[in-house]
Amino acid sequence: MTRLEIGIIGAGSMGGILAGRLAKLGHRVLIANSRGPESLTVQAAEVGATPASVAAAAKAPDLVILAIPTKAVAQLPRGVFEKGARPVVIDLGNYHPELRDGRIHAIDQGLPDSRWVAQQLGVPVVKAFNHIFARSLREKGVPRGGKGRIALAACGDVPGAKSITLSLIDALGFDPVDGGGLDDSWRQQPGMPAYCRDLDAPALQRALAAADSTRIAACRQEQEARIRMAP
Repeated sequence: MTRLEIGIIGAGSMGGILAGRLAKLGHRVLIANSRGPESLTVQAAEVGATPASVAAAAKAPDLVILAIPTKAVAQLPRGVFEKGARPVVIDLGNYHPELRDGRIHAIDQGLPDSRWVAQQLGVPVVKAFNHIFARSLREKGVPRGGKGRIALAACGDVPGAKSITLSLIDALGFDPVDGGGLDDSWRQQPGMPAYCRDLDAPALQRALAAADSTRIAACRQEQEARIRMAP
């Protein structure tokens, strides 16, 4: 894969893991959080990334990954994505109204959370990396053709952006699965059959197809209950 300049906004578990894995693949990675680049000096050095401001990470020319809670998207600096800039923007967040995000009316009324994210940012986004455990993302990547490779789906409306995302999934050691347009991204949201099950590609495709749109809210509530009960 061509060397990319990638901005990651969010330095928590998923953002940090992706920063390290992408840097190891040879990409230039800028990592940012709400506390500023000074707070990321040690973490960035450990994973081979460069600490940056949110604005600088958002200006990465090739790819920007949002690894922040859904509610934090609306708190990003206004106009953080410049008009005319066309990096691929990947949203890996999941909406958790009871655990952290509070209620977002449009999502509660059925709008896929990444469609809401795209509306807030004013740019197209791809939904990916939201239906895998952080530990699996860190440890279970396998080279192409390797035994036991698990699959990850990406949903988006811009073919080129989705293609780049699927190629990135492959490079990270997972079988890429086209999950459809952004409005199909609910199929890989929390609690759905495809969510955090480390499935191979055929099984993931079946799980996406088996998702029931009438159970989006119920599945989310069930997943939040599981998280509360986890040790």
